Amino acid sequence: MDIASQVSPVHNSSASNYVATEPLPRDLTQSNRLHEPAQILSSTDPITGREIEDLAGHPYLVDGNVTMYFETEATRQEFIDMPIDHPFHLVDNPTDEGYDEG
Repeated sequence: MDIASQVSPVHNSSASNYVATEPLPRDLTQSNRLHEPAQILSSTDPITGREIEDLAGHPYLVDGNVTMYFETEATRQEFIDMPIDHPFHLVDNPTDEGYDEG
């Protein structure tokens, strides 16, 4: 039994009758919201790293367009109490010897 093969490509842009389409008006300028979701929902506790299945009744924290859920109020408070800056003091290195300050 012979299998029929297709000898011409499905989409041939080099053909003489090829008609290109113009971009839609919305596509003429770059979107300011490209890859930016309106709301981000995180169901993974950032302290324990565990996934929270049922979000109802769990403590949460809203920061801008990010909503983070926590397993317990204790892990939520631990997250809030975490220092914003580097957790330990960097070594002063005036002679460029020893530790890298990165």
